[in-house]
Amino acid sequence: MTHAYDTNLPPDLRALKEEIEGYARGYGLDFYETIFEVVNAEDLNEIAAYGGFPTRYPHWSFGMSYEELRKGYDYGLSKIYEMVINNDPCYAYLMRCNHTVDQKLVMAHVYGHCDFFKNNAYFAHTSRKMMDEMANHGIRIRRYTEKFGEEEVENFLDRCMSIDDLIDVHSTAIRRREEVSRYNFHKAEDEEDEIKLTRFKSKGYMDTYINPRDLLKAEEEERKRLKEESAKRFPEQPEKDILLFLIEHAPLKTWQRDILSIVRDEAYYFAPQAQTKIMNEGWASYWHSTIMSQKALKPSEVIDYADHHSGTMATYGGRINPYKLGIELFRHIEHRWDTGKFGKEYDDCDDLEKRRKWDKQLGLGRQKIFEVRRVHNDITFIETYLTPDFCRDHKMFSFAFDDQAEQYVIESREFEQIKQRLLFSLTNFGKPWIYVVNGNYKNRGELLLHHRHLGVDLKQDQAADTLANIQFVWGRPVHVETVVEEKPTLLSFDGSEHTSETIGESDDSSRNGPSKGR
Repeated sequence: MTHAYDTNLPPDLRALKEEIEGYARGYGLDFYETIFEVVNAEDLNEIAAYGGFPTRYPHWSFGMSYEELRKGYDYGLSKIYEMVINNDPCYAYLMRCNHTVDQKLVMAHVYGHCDFFKNNAYFAHTSRKMMDEMANHGIRIRRYTEKFGEEEVENFLDRCMSIDDLIDVHSTAIRRREEVSRYNFHKAEDEEDEIKLTRFKSKGYMDTYINPRDLLKAEEEERKRLKEESAKRFPEQPEKDILLFLIEHAPLKTWQRDILSIVRDEAYYFAPQAQTKIMNEGWASYWHSTIMSQKALKPSEVIDYADHHSGTMATYGGRINPYKLGIELFRHIEHRWDTGKFGKEYDDCDDLEKRRKWDKQLGLGRQKIFEVRRVHNDITFIETYLTPDFCRDHKMFSFAFDDQAEQYVIESREFEQIKQRLLFSLTNFGKPWIYVVNGNYKNRGELLLHHRHLGVDLKQDQAADTLANIQFVWGRPVHVETVVEEKPTLLSFDGSEHTSETIGESDDSSRNGPSKGR
């Protein structure tokens, strides 16, 4: 993107930046240097379409996103007030046509995001030089386009981007693989682990009765069989990071492997933003509200601020507004730890009036929310701090689709049901859990996936598209074990035809699936 104008802050906005930054640091926020650029609405929509990175590689999907954002802005349906990038230094974009009170609000909001990016544990693994890395990715893909043709590269990129969510978001904190695997052939034969049989202590003359030779031999043979079976398994353990498995084992050309690696790297960079959407927006909203209402707001700006803040917090059509849920839950936590409404004594109190007036005057709320901001993601945030009192005060409920009425209706106002529905929608971003369980299915080089069924069937059209895209990368037929209408089913695509086959519970492939605890 090229600018025909100066994007640096004008003197009045530079003074506002210094003022708001001082307030933010005064409250204890800790963030990298933040660089603001002022751009027109059209350019801000373009930057947003690229995910905040104007130097990103070209792709038609970004153009579609831009058209959607542009039309929303032109028709008055939506407007982007700000955009901030997790980087060191942080980059933030302001819309040139915003009023001064909006610029203040946006700056305060941005500093909340920047503090969250720097200090939340789920962003710790992300690259802090992603602006530069995105530019490098763009250069590499443009070179491949020039060398191999735009159609071929874009076609492959389409396939990769369509499966970019098939990663293991927890692998950044959990070691999934042993450092020394069966592929390390330097281990001497005499160092091989011996098969230890189940042998009980006994006197010499009783040993043949206590430890029968035929049982020991049968056990030894079974242990050897299981060991050989494990050695032949490929992969050794079910792999949730399907993109990594494809990068390591799919028959790809060098440039294709590089593009798939680029897509995977960017998927891991953006994943924490999806994992912490409610917390991140809630934290930024908490601080723009605090800074504006306590420090930065002039009397003449109160009405405009209240109008814009209430618009951001509004909830429509029974949908969760992450800004609203996040800010209110942070305030709820702060109030509980200020007044002491936590712990065994409070939980055991059955007097509703006493609970309502409970106040130990601990004053620990601000300290607590900084701790919460550091260690939680949306799932643990909701699991740990959503309370019946909060649900009741904010009139929360769960809803479900009524087949007879052909519309969504209130399902329950019970706390556990509300919490369960909310957590289910957040788990794995509401997407199915898919694993690679066999890279040589039926000994023909075919790929077998396993869907960990949690009560919701796969959407057949999306499953078919996903199989087709993985098959394109793998180059051989691809299958996925799942459950369709309560029946174990194998969905397959061989490159030309989709098939569906009901399988038995004892099917060999089913036994290789990940356990419930994974």
